[in-house]
Amino acid sequence: MAIEGRSETHEGRIRLGMVGGGQGAFIGAVHRIAARLDDRYTLVAGALSSDPERAKASGLELGLAENRCYGSYEEMARREARLKDGIEAVAIVTPNHMHFPVAQAFLKRGIHVICDKPLTTTLRDAKRLAALVEQSGKVFALTHNYTGYPMIRQARAMIADGELGELRLVQAEYVQDWLSQEVHNKQADWRTDPARSGAGGCVGDIGTHAYNLACFVTGMQAESLAADLTTFVEGRKLDDNVAVLLRYASGAKGMLWASQVAVGNENALTLRVYGTKGGLEWDQEHPNVLWFTPHGEPKRMITRNGAGAGPEAGRMSRIPSGHPEGYLEGFANIYSEAARAIVAARNNEAPDPDVIYPTVEDGVRGVAFIEACVRSSGRNAGWVKL
Repeated sequence: MAIEGRSETHEGRIRLGMVGGGQGAFIGAVHRIAARLDDRYTLVAGALSSDPERAKASGLELGLAENRCYGSYEEMARREARLKDGIEAVAIVTPNHMHFPVAQAFLKRGIHVICDKPLTTTLRDAKRLAALVEQSGKVFALTHNYTGYPMIRQARAMIADGELGELRLVQAEYVQDWLSQEVHNKQADWRTDPARSGAGGCVGDIGTHAYNLACFVTGMQAESLAADLTTFVEGRKLDDNVAVLLRYASGAKGMLWASQVAVGNENALTLRVYGTKGGLEWDQEHPNVLWFTPHGEPKRMITRNGAGAGPEAGRMSRIPSGHPEGYLEGFANIYSEAARAIVAARNNEAPDPDVIYPTVEDGVRGVAFIEACVRSSGRNAGWVKL
């Protein structure tokens, strides 16, 4: 089953620029693949490194014109805004501390933004960025890629339709082991550096994914939380394990565990939601399966294009049943949803109501979650308001 509208006329691919993601950067390649997967974007410009020489070399390796390989994002924003065929959107794939200034520079010049998470390193900057997005009227998509998975859309639809009844329990986990020992490489160094990552380590890097996924699927935002952040690896400046209790306005309770020192786990993102009428379970390492248990009945397996899957899952699917889709496709779904919103903006139209992607408001909530966890942990895991 193909995603609805994938074969439509796009009125020309969206001209895309990228900041960050040059030589040696994992996430830059992921974003470039995602942007091209549904043929909605063409990468035409980049400021791919904070080092001007590496930025130019990275751009030339990707086939960019030499005069559109920029040494800084400021130069890129300024010059691209003046070009008749300048970029329409920019992908920001830098360390966290650069998200705010880069997004601000391009939004002020009327360019749509697709930004990696978390939104910013402080709640103050997150709110400032949200205000700027509203003033600009531009599309701002945050790449919480797991919200693009077909079975996550299926779970969201089932909960919205009341198939679980009144929600009682929400359990989210995201556990890895790659930082179980002291590690020094490009990815580890900035993620464990407060100056580049922000106040949260593990909680900001992957805890925000788990929290965002729980909010996205259930439609609920936590009112208060109690968090215990721990740094197990000696000498590390930021947390590498976090346990959080969550309270919702409805009376539902939540639990979130995120860890990068849980030996034996590679990328174990799991979501469980239980209500008065049934429960749902999903894990990212088996992304094409959703388990649904109606109260008093046997557990049912819903697959991506199989019996029980609805149109919400179908919109996010590309290939036939039995062929796995996952990480790259999840990113691509966010890019394609953003593309539909950008094309609508080209035509001064509102996007189709089915178009869903994480927004700047979701980003603000994520940063608020990080800051609340840090604050709570500093008070011996005391309860704090979000």
